[in-house]
Amino acid sequence: MADTFNYRIDHHGSLVRTSEVLAADGDPEALRQAVEDLVAYQRKLRSTVVTDGDFPRADFRSAVLDAVSGFRRTDEAGADGLVRWVAESLPKANGPLVADWAGRLAELTVIAPKVSLPSPAYLAATTFEPGHGIGSARELGEALAEIVQAEIALLVSRGVRLIQLNNPLLLAQSGTGAADGGALSFEDALAVDALAVRLDERPEGVRIAHAPGWAAPAAVDRARVERLHETVPVDRWVLPFDQGTEAELDLVRVLSEGRDLCLGVVDATAADLEDIDTVLERIDRVGEFKDLEDAALSPSRGFADVASRPLLTAGGQRRKLVLVETLARYVWGNEF
Repeated sequence: MADTFNYRIDHHGSLVRTSEVLAADGDPEALRQAVEDLVAYQRKLRSTVVTDGDFPRADFRSAVLDAVSGFRRTDEAGADGLVRWVAESLPKANGPLVADWAGRLAELTVIAPKVSLPSPAYLAATTFEPGHGIGSARELGEALAEIVQAEIALLVSRGVRLIQLNNPLLLAQSGTGAADGGALSFEDALAVDALAVRLDERPEGVRIAHAPGWAAPAAVDRARVERLHETVPVDRWVLPFDQGTEAELDLVRVLSEGRDLCLGVVDATAADLEDIDTVLERIDRVGEFKDLEDAALSPSRGFADVASRPLLTAGGQRRKLVLVETLARYVWGNEF
């Protein structure tokens, strides 16, 4: 059994920016104060992890794209609604990506700091274009994986104990129907993300998580999901579990023994609160074939993957986070 006990009440890390945060653009002191206030907010919600809410960043990709050379921001919007970036050369890191902010979290509270990063495979799949001197999307992904792996090692040295990679493309590619994975094949995406999470040393209590998508496919391709779990050697899989579909259960059934599981039990895009009994029944079904001692609960995704485009109001976000905490106490009591 893993030590998920320590990180039972989780969230993806991207939180609704307050008006003060949005107004603090270019004001480092105001931003630092906003992050300190956010840490206090998360403590009051009894979360077992704290993040900087992505407050210092424009969207969930910015942790990498803002801190490395080789990428150009365009004025186009991609299919996912995010502004497109194009890789024009192999990336080079210009220093730490987010480790300085993460180190500040470790100084502010004894609650485990958590950092979420875009996966290198996701960035390669969405930014590669032929004709820019990069041999392939795989080559771009491997260069990004080296940068992300170095950042993960630095984060661990700064006291971060839970690190999550986000690749919103993988679950759609894990279904029975063909899905567009961008410029990177499914097999290459797995290989690239696997490179990023391999650490030579893992201090006690450090967990590396992977969120392969915000929604389950209509039907799961078991062989593909098994390859996903077998290839990417993370400790925790963060899976959507907010719709009550059989496909969501299938994603859990395929999960190999010995891996942590974080269930995204509340919908981060809908203001209405879930019925507690309904969610508990879904969790009980998981308990029929998985040890819930290796599980955690969270919202289904981040609340504001883009700073200027929150999925809920600040009040709606708080109600959802409180519900996650309440559900966790129904499942595991007051042991954390």
